[in-house]
Amino acid sequence: MSSAMLTQLLYCFCVLSALLLVGALLRGIIPVFRKLFLPASVIGGFIGLLIGPIIWKGGGIPFPKEWIATWSALPGILIVPVVASTALGMKFSKSGKTAGKTSANVIKTFAIFFGIAAIQLLIGIIVRQIFVKGGMDLYAPFGYELTMGFSGGHGTAGVVGNYFKGLALPYWEIAQGVTTTTATFGLVGGMIIGIIAINVAARTGQTAILTKPGDIPPDMAKGYQMDPEKQQALGKETTMSSSIESLTFHLAVILAACGIAYILMNLIKYFKVPLINQIPIWAWSIVVMFGVNFFIQKAGLGNLIDRKTKSRIAGVCSDYAITAAIASLPVQAILEYILPILVMVGLGYICTYIFLFALFKRFFSDCYFERAISLWGNSTGVFLTGLMLLKICDPDYKTPVLNDYSIGFSLISITGFVLMPINVSMLLYQSFTVNLLFQGGMLVIAMVLLLGANQLSQRLNRQGTEA
Repeated sequence: MSSAMLTQLLYCFCVLSALLLVGALLRGIIPVFRKLFLPASVIGGFIGLLIGPIIWKGGGIPFPKEWIATWSALPGILIVPVVASTALGMKFSKSGKTAGKTSANVIKTFAIFFGIAAIQLLIGIIVRQIFVKGGMDLYAPFGYELTMGFSGGHGTAGVVGNYFKGLALPYWEIAQGVTTTTATFGLVGGMIIGIIAINVAARTGQTAILTKPGDIPPDMAKGYQMDPEKQQALGKETTMSSSIESLTFHLAVILAACGIAYILMNLIKYFKVPLINQIPIWAWSIVVMFGVNFFIQKAGLGNLIDRKTKSRIAGVCSDYAITAAIASLPVQAILEYILPILVMVGLGYICTYIFLFALFKRFFSDCYFERAISLWGNSTGVFLTGLMLLKICDPDYKTPVLNDYSIGFSLISITGFVLMPINVSMLLYQSFTVNLLFQGGMLVIAMVLLLGANQLSQRLNRQGTEA
């Protein structure tokens, strides 16, 4: 890479940084952005899109085509360290024992997560088939973007783009844009519907604690904290700066694991190892990081890893990836698919809400609404959306929902990455009927897990009553 190319890359990040700052400013001063908890990356990304040449076809701010191409490629690159970091810092329990009731609730939460993702993919498959039968030319895996955008959020647009590009699919950029679009609909609509649902539930006595909608702290709504007494630490300093900065150390571990993953992937492709030579880089990165983290823990160096610090690094990568993905959105191409996108999103809202709240009401005797609203936020937006909706219902987190929700989310995140190559291969090479049956099978697995965990929970409840 030449000096000029590196300079161009720096320019790209400078503009993205400015957009992020503008997004943070607008989040703090515009009430509707605060109420919807829109991240600065989403706001800034759309500002970049609105002022750039994509929408205005040569007008607006004349960002060079090379910059926009770089922004389009960035999400697929930056998502690699984000995915890799998920395994860093995981502790390996010596006893392997967890309280039975908590385990049952976590499994039930994970099963519902899993089932909702399968339902959303089924919607995408069916909508694609309907429009293809109607004469519309849709690429083979169209529809996958609903579950990736709804249950994955804007960050997964980079995963989709990266994977499709690795498979040499010519429509990878469009698929990345469609995922970004469904994620935006999901984030905004999910928050609006969620707040309405909370207001109705509070008035009808369905909430466990809330009698009227709780107030979100002003600093959380604005997105910044001015009071130095309330400002939280970025993370622990696990290394001495005289040797290496703690932030540098964590970033180095993450990027080193990504580097090993790239080497491993290229070796597999060079030797054309069957079955695994199509595994994407982000999947290799998480596999390698599990190995790296296992070595760190077994070597007694686990205390050098601060999970809060590594989460901040992942957050930085996600912020830039999301801003870049939205700012480079191929609007004209996406408009060709706007009707099936809107149908997918509408059905996604309806089916996700009905199935999610019905399942939680049926299988949980405690705090069913709080559990449902947190997963609703995550299944239409991101983890933070679910957290915000839960905080409105349970401001002090007095219910056990947060723990079950967090662990269930961690499990479904890993499962989703594992299943992605399988799902995409099915969509690319199998018929509509086969895909329907396959996703129906995924839904059956989710229900078996749910029923099994529910029986365990009931048995433990009976034992507790008898005792």
